[in-house]
Amino acid sequence: MKSISRRTVFTGGLGAAALTLAACGDRTAPTDAGAFPQPPALTPKAGQNVLTQTLTAAPTTVDLGGKTVSTWAYDESLPGPLIRATAGDLLRITLENSLPETSTIHWHGIRLHNAADGVPGMTQDPVEPDTSFTYEFVAPDPGTYFLHSHVGLQLDRGLYAPLIIDDPDEPGDYDAEWIVTLDDWIDGTGQIPDEVLAALTSAGPSDTGDMPMGDEPADGESGSTDHGDMPMGDEPWGDAGDVTYPHFLINGRIPEAPQTFDAKPGQRVRIRLINASADTIFALALGDHDLSVTHSDGFSVEPVTAKALYLGMGERYDVAVTVKDGMFPLVARPVGKTSGGQGLAVLRTGAGEVPAPDVQVRELDGEVLIGSTLEPSEAARLEDRAVDTELELSIQGSMQPYQWAINGAPYGQNTPLSIREGQRVRIIAINETMMSHPLHIHGHTFALPSGLRKDTVMMAPMESFALDFDADNPGRWAAHCHNAYHQEVGMMTGIDYAS
Repeated sequence: MKSISRRTVFTGGLGAAALTLAACGDRTAPTDAGAFPQPPALTPKAGQNVLTQTLTAAPTTVDLGGKTVSTWAYDESLPGPLIRATAGDLLRITLENSLPETSTIHWHGIRLHNAADGVPGMTQDPVEPDTSFTYEFVAPDPGTYFLHSHVGLQLDRGLYAPLIIDDPDEPGDYDAEWIVTLDDWIDGTGQIPDEVLAALTSAGPSDTGDMPMGDEPADGESGSTDHGDMPMGDEPWGDAGDVTYPHFLINGRIPEAPQTFDAKPGQRVRIRLINASADTIFALALGDHDLSVTHSDGFSVEPVTAKALYLGMGERYDVAVTVKDGMFPLVARPVGKTSGGQGLAVLRTGAGEVPAPDVQVRELDGEVLIGSTLEPSEAARLEDRAVDTELELSIQGSMQPYQWAINGAPYGQNTPLSIREGQRVRIIAINETMMSHPLHIHGHTFALPSGLRKDTVMMAPMESFALDFDADNPGRWAAHCHNAYHQEVGMMTGIDYAS
């Protein structure tokens, strides 16, 4: 009996013609240049705080901790500089584009107005080199978010940064707070993301569905596309990623030179977790500690104690920890990937040895919490009301040839979902592939059947969810897989408000 490789083609019933990617590599939606006028400036309300900041996107070199790489970043830092405001503030953030190509900023998870969403060809013209664009919006919901470029594969360089919206009514019963940003890294290590994508898309159809074996990274210095018969990955995610990365980072640092968080024994610490990676699900744990999960994608949940939890690309979780005495590893293990090591940071509350880069924590040997199983707090629930319209969003595609789509065609060829203002909308999201996909919807937060509020949800192979939200934010919005490589070749569609 012939064995089936993880690289077997999974087309979900698609014909090859439906997935012809004539626009592969096109960085914008099909639209005429200059179609989007500069949005008018917002006028602050009486007493409203205004946060003004400028981010400069430019080529630079960054130190990952003894290893220097060339990349693109905001203000020459990795991650980019923190933007922090309070719910209800008016934010005025200017992007200065000093890159050799166009760029934008998307404010991931923020329910802002359409003109500020940062999707080129859908909500704005891309920002040309040596020009600027000012994003103005009010952040209505407190929580842990992040910002990133929405052009091509710029997310898989260094163009991302944490975005924290504080809750003015939260008691703040924490002694310390840490922001932990996870990433997978290949840029400047012998390849750039665009070359990785070119290798993925250059492979043609195969009778067996197997990808040819690629060269492994030499001495951990250069990555490659993740070819060949590989392990199926950790349950329940099946085939969990396409790219072999030489490094996994926590706050821009490799495990050989980890960031250290200092605290005192017995203190209660809030950890804001952000998965800013392009292609990697992480399982995260803090050695010898339990995690109390308190928020998912910015919204409060009924607290759950876990030894470890998964973070899909684009997901954010807040956890609370009462820290012990000693030196402890915070480990982010890439799911289904066998090279590149892991992400590591260190908690130091007392004496002890710095954990080794490949330290193993027993918390990752047991059950790992899947975020979609959380229950919402009562304050985070949507109002109970009847569904007015039900729409289907089917995720489809294959590894060989490398092609990904929604509802039968890649972005630019598929038909946007149509809704009307005031409706309670239900999207039936169906993953018809044997890969896992993080589905992200712009401009809204949706509720899972449990009531859990999210804007990005991990979908296991062949899994489906009913996603409910209120159509209260008119515009043209993106819905896409937050694997940057899948999105770039077509796993995206629009959600359009009918006029």
